[in-house]
Order: sequence, then C-alpha cells, then structure tokens
Amino acid sequence: MSDVSNCSVWEVNFDGLVGPTHNYSGLAHGNVASMSHGGLISNPREGALQGLLKMKSLMGAGYAQGVLPPQQRPDVGALRDLGFSGSNREVLTRAAAEAPQLLRAVCSASSMWTANAGTVTPSIDAADRRVHFTPANLQSSFHRYLEPQTTGRVLQAIFRDEQHFAHHPVLPATPAFSDEGAANHTRLCGEYSEPGVHLFVYGRQAFGGEHKPKRYPARQTLEASQAVARQHGLTDVQTVFAQQHPDAIDAGVFHNDVIAVGNGAVLLYHEMAFLEEERTLDELRAKMTTPLIPVRVPLEAVSMEDAVASYLFNSQLLSNPDGSMTLVVPGECQEREAVWRTIQDHLLAGNNPINEVIVKDVKQSMRNGGGPACLRLRVVLSEAERAALTGRVLLTEALFDDLTAWVNRHYRDRLAPDDLADPQLAEESLTALDELTQLLKIGSVYPFQLG
Repeated sequence: MSDVSNCSVWEVNFDGLVGPTHNYSGLAHGNVASMSHGGLISNPREGALQGLLKMKSLMGAGYAQGVLPPQQRPDVGALRDLGFSGSNREVLTRAAAEAPQLLRAVCSASSMWTANAGTVTPSIDAADRRVHFTPANLQSSFHRYLEPQTTGRVLQAIFRDEQHFAHHPVLPATPAFSDEGAANHTRLCGEYSEPGVHLFVYGRQAFGGEHKPKRYPARQTLEASQAVARQHGLTDVQTVFAQQHPDAIDAGVFHNDVIAVGNGAVLLYHEMAFLEEERTLDELRAKMTTPLIPVRVPLEAVSMEDAVASYLFNSQLLSNPDGSMTLVVPGECQEREAVWRTIQDHLLAGNNPINEVIVKDVKQSMRNGGGPACLRLRVVLSEAERAALTGRVLLTEALFDDLTAWVNRHYRDRLAPDDLADPQLAEESLTALDELTQLLKIGSVYPFQLG
C-alpha cells in the first residue's frame, strides 16, 4: 500500500484509455503478441474497462493515477491524404476493398500504450525547473506514425501552464531519428524529488554501429535518444545511453520496457537486456547520487520466450512510503511456471525493495502486445505542477464512475477486422470522443473538432 498524500512530489502514471476501435489486426512487426493474435475478434468495451479497473485499483492503493484520451479513429484524413476521396462512407468502403491493411492501420487503437506517447523530464532535472515533454514520432510503423500530432495537442492541453511545462517538437520522422518515447527511457533516482539519471536505451545507431538485429527492426536510434536529451537540456552527467541487445530484439523485445523496468534506485532487468551489461551498470553507478540496486534475472531462470510471453518486465514498479516497492504484473505471469517461480523466489525473496506483487488482468491489451507498463506514461510532478494541470485528468472515484459509464454507453463488445469498414463505427467513435473531451474538460484536441 502507498499513500501519496505524505509527500509533495509524486510520480503520476497517466494511463491511456483503450479506444473504441480496439482490434486485432496484427500490425506491429516484431511484436510477437500482436502478430500472433492478428485476425482475432476483440472486445473494445472489455479492454477499456480492464484498463480502468487497473487504474482504479492503483488509485485505491494510494498511487497517483491520471488518464489520457485515445486518438481519433478511424483516421479518415490519413486515407484522404493517401488518395481516397468521397464521403467518409465512400472512403472507408474503397479502402476496405483496395487496401485493407491501410484501413486497419488507420483504425488502430495503439495510442492506449502511452509509454510511447513521449519522453518526459521532471522539473528537478531541468535547468529551467519546468517539466519537459517531447512526443515520440513513432515513425517505424505507419499506424503509430499517425499519433504524434494529436498526442502533442493532448499533452499541451493538459500541461498547458508555460510557467511549469515546456513542450518540444516531434523529432524528424526519418529512420535516423526513430523515436519510441518512454518505452526506451528510464529515470533512476533516490526520492522522486531528488535529481535523477536518465537511462536511454536504443536499438541501433543510424550513423554507424556494428551490432544490429537480424530478424526484427530496431525501432529506437541512438541519435533520437541524444536529440531528446538535448531538447530537455540534460547534460552528460545526467544521462546514460545503452544499446539494447540485438538478440533480445530478434526474440520479440521491440522496446526496452519489455525486458527491463526501473523505479527509484531499482533496475529490474533480464540478463539479455543490454548489449554491454557491465558498462551500463558501471556508468549508472558512477553518475547516480543514490546507490544503484540492480535486480538481474538470469536467462536460466526466465527464457526469452517466457519473458516475451509473460511480459514480466513490462510491469509497473511503484514506490511505497516505507521504501518498499510493489510490482504490478499481467495475469500471464501466473501462467508461466518459471516466471511465477522467479517472482516468488528471486524477486520477493531477494535482497531488494520489491516486497509485493499485484496481478492485473489486461488481456485485451496483452493480446496486442502491451502490458501494464505500456499502458502508462510516467510524469513526476510537484504539488504546484499538479495544481497547474488543466482539465479533469487525475483519477477520482467520480471520474472512474463517469468513464465507466461512458465506455458502457459507447463501446462495442465485439469487433472483428472486417467491421472496421463500418461507417457507423466511425460515427460512434466521433460521438464518444466528443463527449470524452467534455468529460475530461480538455477542450478541442481532435482533428474533427478543430475543423
């Protein structure tokens, strides 16, 4: 149990709401779960409610919880940019007939995984003492490349006060600056109110580098990570850049948060997480003002297959007032004997602050390759910064009830990929999102609202 009321600086987890078009189209190359579940029938209502229940559970346990809205989907504007014309109905019908993969891409609900929304630097680490945001360009896949503009508007709508918040432009959407956001970024520190060291993990170098995956693409470049650090004014003594192990990427570890998770001074990671494990740990130790607590899971305990299938490392690691930590894992961790045994014998019984494990059912998200950690963007905020937030985005019992009722009013309980061409689905989604912006009091953030 935690109680955020006893300190002025909190880490707030802003979870993404699962969108009305949540479906299984298998769009993410290199994401084993997404590819293996492509074509199955999804349940958007269940997915959204599962996400909300996870948020409520953590809120009830005393952790600070925020909410981010989904994107406008289907993105008919993107189809028009690609040459489809006519009414919305005509555009959707023609795309379904001529380019079904494009239709599936513009209907993706992948923005639910807000770990990819952007990279955040807390004010305590910034020279100007403001919280810094850079939306991720997500250029490595078309369905996610459609997100950054709306993401930027949403972040600027919520974190609007220029006295407290600074927003940076999306990096150029080219392979050299491929940026996947906080899924490849971890801040390590003592207390949240103390200065931290930022661990940026990349899959490849755009200009050089010898070690690259052979089977699946490396989505994050060193150059992108360095650019974000420069935007936020982070110095050499505040940053560590480490390469993800190419063999892990080829095993389905498309983001670092599928193989490692950090919080406070704890870095929980798999043996195969980093190409240069010792160098990475040594540099972190040299730059951190608090002793690093590495929690290493060896390959002999958890295979790469089990790590990817269970998403053990895509769990949330949360701090408690007594110095202990709670690990929030997906239900799939219980289904893999080696993983569950490792949690009990290696993590809970080990010499580290992790003393509690909470299991959450997020199967609708997991089947598309996103666990508890994918569903949230971590933002460290002071009391003054929380007071400066715009809108109704910090979860309360009343907001939870309103969002649950909103989901039940607007979401379908069954959606097959072929249903994405239904013009009525598009109308339902726009109606739902228009109501959501009023419910969250964030103003007009969607293209259809901006005219």
